Amino acid sequence: MAEHTHHHQHEVTPLIIPALETVEEMSKACVRFLETLSPALRRKAEIPFDQGERLRWHFVPIDMFERKGVLIQEMSQKQQDSAFKLLETGLSKKGYQKATAIINLETILGDIEREQGTYNHPRGPELYFFTVFGDPDGRQPWGWRVEGHHVSLHFTIVNGKLISPNPSFFGSNPGEVKQGEHKGLRILSVEEDLARLLLKSLTPDQRSKTVINTDAPPDILTRDNPKVEIQYAEGIAIESLSTEQRQMTMDLIYEYIDRMPDQLAGIERKKLQHADLNSIHFAWAGGEERGQPHYYRLHGHSFFVEYDNVQNNANHIHSIWRHLDDDFGFDLLRYHHQNGHS
Repeated sequence: MAEHTHHHQHEVTPLIIPALETVEEMSKACVRFLETLSPALRRKAEIPFDQGERLRWHFVPIDMFERKGVLIQEMSQKQQDSAFKLLETGLSKKGYQKATAIINLETILGDIEREQGTYNHPRGPELYFFTVFGDPDGRQPWGWRVEGHHVSLHFTIVNGKLISPNPSFFGSNPGEVKQGEHKGLRILSVEEDLARLLLKSLTPDQRSKTVINTDAPPDILTRDNPKVEIQYAEGIAIESLSTEQRQMTMDLIYEYIDRMPDQLAGIERKKLQHADLNSIHFAWAGGEERGQPHYYRLHGHSFFVEYDNVQNNANHIHSIWRHLDDDFGFDLLRYHHQNGHS
């Protein structure tokens, strides 16, 4: 039986650490991006910060969910360049490579689907939206997102120095390209392989605590909710793991954290050091072998990772890094208002 531990979400004082350099880079890149746009495109790109649109998000193809913002395909080369310069400020080098690889995977997916006769959704690397919430040059809270199929990145900036860089969603279909010139390409390979390595290292007793279901759920359970609704941490607590297994767990968590720019990744690592590491749980559902539908999650004091690989014969990955209380900057905004910055 999996251990259930109640999550006392609201007793944690959030560790609020400024990220001035990253904010400045984002702000400059965002202003530049908006300045390259024509008035008509700029009207599409800019949305007031306090509108509900900021919390509406999804990782499905473009025809399955209505999004606001400017599409890459509407932009000139110069505008696209400045859009991707903005994207670069929100990710590490490795994160940026993953994001752009996922965007380019749409071409491969389109080809595969045409060949199989299953081409039902528009596919293409130009079908991603860039959206800006509020004024990137002001002192008021503002934010931006990049979103389309299998990429959904959200950044909320408060007080000109604090950033919430989540939800942060990366998906990959195919998880592994099986044919053609890109055969063998696996964009989210570490997210899959490291978790399986950890699972395989468990003793039978540890495994009985970790495996919460013999079947994997069809998708991530948090879906597109603005907040993580999962109250209870399931699976095995880090304190029940060996030193080596703990290190594997941390490496897996870092794989998600390290998608972010160095300064933000550093803040996340610092938060982890300050939290009770034993509150981190690792849970698995589904098959153990590659090619079998599987799912896992990492549930910490303040962070939440979910990964699912079930669809398309378990060759279609969804993965997300979230904060329990600070997705879309909920905590930062509360702090901002309590401290009279309204």
